[in-house]
Amino acid sequence: IEFTNFSLAHFIPLILLGVVIFLIIRYKDKIKEFKHEKTIRMTLAFMLIICEMSYFWRLVGVPSLNPNPVDHLPITVCGWAVVFASYLMVTKSQTLFDIIYFWLLSGTLISIFTPSAVLSFTGPTRFRYYQFWFEHTLGFVALFYMMFVHKMRPRWISMAKSAIALLILAVIAFSANEILGPGANYLFLAKPEDTPSILDILPSNMALRMLIMASVISAFFFLAYLPWLLLDRKKAKLES
Repeated sequence: IEFTNFSLAHFIPLILLGVVIFLIIRYKDKIKEFKHEKTIRMTLAFMLIICEMSYFWRLVGVPSLNPNPVDHLPITVCGWAVVFASYLMVTKSQTLFDIIYFWLLSGTLISIFTPSAVLSFTGPTRFRYYQFWFEHTLGFVALFYMMFVHKMRPRWISMAKSAIALLILAVIAFSANEILGPGANYLFLAKPEDTPSILDILPSNMALRMLIMASVISAFFFLAYLPWLLLDRKKAKLES
């Protein structure tokens, strides 16, 4: 079954994600006081890693999928966001929180609202469909869990940390594309993607394309931080 955006197969995972986030917010205090709260975090960390690794285990276990470095190196924003989220659940690292907060609320958010770029030929009858949704939605579960249960939040400096980490990943992706040659297109930096996505509205000229992408990402970063900015200003006004 072929996946299509804004179908039932698209809305069900988003609705389930919304329900889980609502429950986390609703019962955040009880979760924090639960004597096995650490076990919840460790379980979520384990699930995140398994979701990410299962993609590569499937490639290795099914030779007909033709695993190769041109298409299947672990150089993706969403993949590394999940890895960082897993370690965040274990370490409660502010730096990891800063990175995934902006990565998830920019790149990954686009992925879950226009996932056909990844899921064009993998609907609910395929393993990849479930691996994709578990991986991407669990990242958001981890983020909101740490925000509401452990009161973690970003600061202005958090945007710089996240941007630097993204730039490092982009340099790695660009280098991989150059080394591997035609066909390699990590982070879509080498050419427009072959399947429909929101990025189709961008020009094919790669220099202009990357400039616009950087501007859009910067705007997403700012929008992700805007609620905290407004909250801080409101708090400062009340204290003055």
